[in-house]
Amino acid sequence: MGIFSTKMAVDLSSPKAQEVMAIIKKDKIVIFSKTYCPYCKMAKQVFDQMGVSYTTIELENREDGDEIQSILGEMTGARTVPRVFVNEKCLGGGSDVKALYSKGELQKIIA
Repeated sequence: MGIFSTKMAVDLSSPKAQEVMAIIKKDKIVIFSKTYCPYCKMAKQVFDQMGVSYTTIELENREDGDEIQSILGEMTGARTVPRVFVNEKCLGGGSDVKALYSKGELQKIIA
């Protein structure tokens, strides 16, 4: 790591963290994503195949995207995208969602 670290100090009681939690609570399925990320595309594809609607937050299109990504890292233990939430629970990333779908477990979680 160079002089500049991407790790930010994260306060989960901050207004931005509260905003992230409100986004997660508002919809059944929320995907924090980046448009160019193949794993993000993989996760969205699974829900598209299922015909299930979801909310996508494209982090690179937001000025606060890096801050949100750091908050998600603190909340979920991983800063990588996508961060997929179903019923306010983080299922992980694209590979996790695809594996759950392949095993028939994602369908049960969403039902």
